[in-house]
Amino acid sequence: MALNNTYEARLVQQETAVGAGVQILLLALLGSAIGMGPAGWLTGLAFAIATWAVLSRALHRTRPRSFGPANRVTLGRAILVGGVTALVADSFESSPPVTLLVGLTAVALILDGVDGKVARRTGTSTALGARFDMEVDAFLILVLSVYVSTQLGPWVLLIGGMRYAFVAAAKAAPWLNAPLPHSMARKTVAAMQGICLLLAGADLLPHLANLGVVLLALGSLVWSFGRDVLWLWRNARAASLEAAPAAAATERVPDSAEELEILELAVR
Repeated sequence: MALNNTYEARLVQQETAVGAGVQILLLALLGSAIGMGPAGWLTGLAFAIATWAVLSRALHRTRPRSFGPANRVTLGRAILVGGVTALVADSFESSPPVTLLVGLTAVALILDGVDGKVARRTGTSTALGARFDMEVDAFLILVLSVYVSTQLGPWVLLIGGMRYAFVAAAKAAPWLNAPLPHSMARKTVAAMQGICLLLAGADLLPHLANLGVVLLALGSLVWSFGRDVLWLWRNARAASLEAAPAAAATERVPDSAEELEILELAVR
């Protein structure tokens, strides 16, 4: 049994290594196609190494029996996000290939709706897979917000940074880590971010239209996060109010002899 577990673990780790290799291959193809500079190469390689290291550590900790088809789709999305990241970094040195950047981003966004369905249909939904999917989504939004901020201003970074600010706040306020109820509105708002940023980054609309699209994305995101934070705060407050009487009821009540002794000592 131990040998079988070791063998499965090896196969899982091999898949992450293959993903890192495909990421480097994609960077090589992009480099030869557009003449990518050092910033793009270094950023893309850093993304590939970081993704492989973090994912390998998570797999080693959770020890799944197999990598799973849904995680393969998410890994493919991560590879595309690595390509987008390299192109955005390279755009600070030279004019970005907008068509290529939009194409990679569009495929990554489309596949966002695939991995979840694959997980449900194959019965391979896991906490690790959901977290992997969420982190890939969050990083893509961050990268797109960096790109669009060069056109509309640094305020666009609020879109990409909001989720990471929420995670940082949860370190100081643990009640923010409580699970949230299912919400289609939250999912819709999250999907809107990538679409709106992609539309603005493609620069197909007039400047004012792009500005309105991104403001709509930011406004909906602030509303979604604000609603969730308010729900978490109310839930934590209600839980603390319920726990207070229970804690008071379980406190040890001293017997009459002890009370008399305390009173006598107080009188003395």
